[in-house]
Amino acid sequence: MRQIGPALAAFANTKGGLLVLGVDDQTRAIVGVREDPETVSERLTGFLQSGLSFACSARLGKLESGAGWLHWVEVAHQRGFEPLKYGGRVYVRRGRASVEPTPSELQELLNIFGYIVTEEQAVSASGVDDIEPNAFARYVATLGIDLGADLELPIAADLRIRGALLERAGQLNATLYGLLAFGKNPQGHAQTGSFWIECVAYDGTDRADPVLHVAEARGRIDEQVDRALGWFRASGRSELHDGADRVDRTPVPVSTLREALVNAVCHRDYAMTGSRILLEVFADRVVVTNPGTLPNHMSRESVMAGGPALAQRTTGQLHAGPALHGRPRPRLAPHAARHAPTQRQRTRPARGPRQPLGAGDLVALAQRPICKSVVPPTDPATRP
Repeated sequence: MRQIGPALAAFANTKGGLLVLGVDDQTRAIVGVREDPETVSERLTGFLQSGLSFACSARLGKLESGAGWLHWVEVAHQRGFEPLKYGGRVYVRRGRASVEPTPSELQELLNIFGYIVTEEQAVSASGVDDIEPNAFARYVATLGIDLGADLELPIAADLRIRGALLERAGQLNATLYGLLAFGKNPQGHAQTGSFWIECVAYDGTDRADPVLHVAEARGRIDEQVDRALGWFRASGRSELHDGADRVDRTPVPVSTLREALVNAVCHRDYAMTGSRILLEVFADRVVVTNPGTLPNHMSRESVMAGGPALAQRTTGQLHAGPALHGRPRPRLAPHAARHAPTQRQRTRPARGPRQPLGAGDLVALAQRPICKSVVPPTDPATRP
């Protein structure tokens, strides 16, 4: 059955096809199948049900010839949440051969099936050394897993199990998810160079107003959220005085903004390179924009109405754990779409100094408020 697995998966993923057992591949002569025909039919039926990544729809038949029995499997083109796999690998038909698709072919195939797994693809020129073991250990510890309990299992095996590493052409490469969740330098690769949060504060209610401050929240996805929130606390606060007491107030509750940022880093379209998540603080509002649209046939209305329940793991489920480990989790719907329902806006380059955020920068920013006017907080408990 190992010989027919790739062919069945390839037929199902391409345009369907007919697989005939008992014919020589080279001479096309009938050689027949010597085994008991009922046993072969049962084995084929069982393989179609459980031998592939999910059950494959097909018609079976058999015919007795002078050289032995002929069996055929007619496979229809499959449409599901993802391509059919054999042995964890995707196959397509190319001529008379069943082969693995190229990276571009695989991405196109995944797009057609409506299951985009950009975050699970390997990043070229990356490896196990690009993963920070301590960051990975902290995350799995929140799941109740002690990596030190099994000394026989190398760290690379744990990273592969969790989807942070992927074997490709005999080499272990970090996945996009692995770099963003546990990488030492997540933005240090061409594919990941734009995956960070740009923070902009305006002196007014419009993007045409003067820019007060621009900063970059880089690092792993949890660090991006923390650094963007630190910048927000410093640049978007106002002060209230009650005698000698001072109360700092932000335009919106920090917990609310954290949830918006976590959703942005989890649900942005990571297939769109060159675009960044944008956190904008205006005098009357705070706006978070993430690149991407709803996948394929989905609409904003269908999402608001509940949308189809996706059985597969979504980007949000993939990234939310590392982004939120050790913190209260926002209410992420298990059937959430792979991309948040946002509308991309064309922005002009922001003016003002640009610099990565660090701990010292956040302390310095906290000593001087930036926004001149802010919206009263929406949380009644924090209103003066």
